Amino acid sequence: MNTSPWPTIAALHAWLTEQSPVPPEQQRLLRVLKLSEEVGEAAEAVIGATGQNPRKGHSHTWQDVESELCDVIITAMVALTTLTPDPAGTFESHLAGVARRSLGNDRATSGG
Repeated sequence: MNTSPWPTIAALHAWLTEQSPVPPEQQRLLRVLKLSEEVGEAAEAVIGATGQNPRKGHSHTWQDVESELCDVIITAMVALTTLTPDPAGTFESHLAGVARRSLGNDRATSGG
């Protein structure tokens, strides 16, 4: 069973590209900027889940935060797909480098 999200991301990317009224260069910029919007929504959900805005109180749940974080990840994956013909390979290579730097060689390749 293939559980890779990349085919779905490719379909979302194709759909967005087809629906976009702006040229490709603007699409690249706007998809990266869209990340800021999604991160802001995640932050808003955290504030709402913790009740930190006295005017709004507990306006969100931690499930809302989870959903918003998923939107951040999806948006980043679509943006990466806009920038490179091999988003999965680019991501996997970058993740491996971060893991090597952070976890060391043994833990980076052993899965934990």
